[in-house]
Amino acid sequence: MKRKLDFIDHQIISLLQQNARMSLKDLASQIYLSSPATSARLEKLEREGYITGFHASINHEMMGYSIKAFVTLAVDARLKEDFLEQMRRCRNVIECNCISGDYAMLLEVVYPDTEALERFVGKLQKYGKTQTQIVFSTAVEHRGIVLGVEKAG
Repeated sequence: MKRKLDFIDHQIISLLQQNARMSLKDLASQIYLSSPATSARLEKLEREGYITGFHASINHEMMGYSIKAFVTLAVDARLKEDFLEQMRRCRNVIECNCISGDYAMLLEVVYPDTEALERFVGKLQKYGKTQTQIVFSTAVEHRGIVLGVEKAG
């Protein structure tokens, strides 16, 4: 059973979402705890699965991947495990989600050009029907969640 996070846990997560490279000393000073106490809390948040990693945010376009697309796939259930294994190996797939609706999978992919994207989608079609949307621009990038705020709804 997961425990309820307290105010300090929320502060740690919020600060690390803003800057995952923040030093332990700086983090401790921001939350008014000692470095050992902060380290213990951070380790506990990781151990319990609240924090799953620390990542660099990469500008795909500057790295040569100017095409971002979302591909939906109505994967044949008999081929799902093989499909998932292929997606785990494909470094151009930056996210793969099982979804509800007419399509079973939603992929976020990056490619250097439309020809490479077209080859990828062609290979996907052995698993089922696809639909592709190419991203023109991104108004809101991936971001952290806001903690301690009532959820709208």
